[in-house]
Amino acid sequence: MRFSGKVANAALAPGVLVLGAIALWFVLNRVGGAYVFESGSGYEALSPAANELIARAYEDIDRRRLLDLHVHVIATGTSCRECFVHPDFLSNLNPLKHMRFRVYASAAGINDFEQADEQYMERLTGLAGQIRGHGRYVILAFDRFFNPDGSLNLARSEFYVSNDYVLSLAAARPDLFVAAASVHPRRSDALQELTRVRNAGVRIIKWLPNAMGIDPADPRNGPYYDRMRQLGLVLLSHAGDEAAVESDQTQGFGNPLLLRSALDHGVTVVIAHCASLGRGRDLDRADTPLVSNFDLFLRLMQEPRYKGHVFGEISAMLQFNRLGQDLHDSPVARVLLDSELQKRLVNGSDYPLPAINIVVRTGMIRDAGFITDAERETLNEIYRYNPLLFDFVLKRTLRHPENANARLAASIFMVPNSWEMTPNP
Repeated sequence: MRFSGKVANAALAPGVLVLGAIALWFVLNRVGGAYVFESGSGYEALSPAANELIARAYEDIDRRRLLDLHVHVIATGTSCRECFVHPDFLSNLNPLKHMRFRVYASAAGINDFEQADEQYMERLTGLAGQIRGHGRYVILAFDRFFNPDGSLNLARSEFYVSNDYVLSLAAARPDLFVAAASVHPRRSDALQELTRVRNAGVRIIKWLPNAMGIDPADPRNGPYYDRMRQLGLVLLSHAGDEAAVESDQTQGFGNPLLLRSALDHGVTVVIAHCASLGRGRDLDRADTPLVSNFDLFLRLMQEPRYKGHVFGEISAMLQFNRLGQDLHDSPVARVLLDSELQKRLVNGSDYPLPAINIVVRTGMIRDAGFITDAERETLNEIYRYNPLLFDFVLKRTLRHPENANARLAASIFMVPNSWEMTPNP
């Protein structure tokens, strides 16, 4: 019996769709971070070499002060009713954004979008709790985009994670999580919200200026900064280009020199990623071409008036897009050789990014001599076991290829004593 072309195509269509879906699932999970994860499995599941490398990473760490300052929360509204991601991320009509979100979801262990919030926190809690002698993880709220006149701009709000949601998550697991709030300075209730979250125990305020539409140098921020200083709040602000969230129209807000305004008002500022991506305007020399944002960050760190008030944070610096063509001249290589700078650095993982396969390139790091081939093999084993643990152990294993003693100091991974944060339970 012969089928006509149309009938044959109709008969084949469901099979083609199934095969296409399987292929898409495979690609997403290869690019993202889907892997078998059992939160109950212990270190006995790892090889002796992996256990030895983990033990070495913790040798000179005071685990009571161990802190990861940069952990994202994804919430679509399935558990946190006021939280959301932009509809474009969930729509097949916007394939690039939808694909990007699916990659993040794969890395974060989300496979049922009706339970996205719950699955995200189940995976994060499992990963953190699985780590023997874990420290604590600062989970980040994320405010919406507000226009310069103070009006809310939902069309440009990529996602929203409310302060109350991260406070509730931290309250449920104070042994694992510390809540960081996010308050846009153009909100009409910004000063009141700063006071409210501080009274709830928050010590850190998170900004992503490029994606939120925040100009850190806007003179109208003065009262906001003054309130932060009065309350003893620390500003954790992204600096440099932003690649994970839509920011094309406002990339300039990532210029680290714009944060001088907060510092001049006496606010303690932590510059995320050490501004290690992209180039910015040299605000001190208007006639010069664009300058590496990392170099602008170093200039800010070297200004004597800001010593003790400005810190760098090292999350994402080992992702392939921040390593550049010459790893020996990359920001992380320069950090490894600067022991004085390291005294003013703190650690963050930027989870779930360390669980995204496509941004983790241990082969590049091995080829440049920052780790050995044997270490790479062991680190890859740890990555498959627990990417959050992998991020920490990789940083503690790293050394400069031209100076084996040039490593990341243990102090980077412990909360600075001056921050007066509650010790780990």
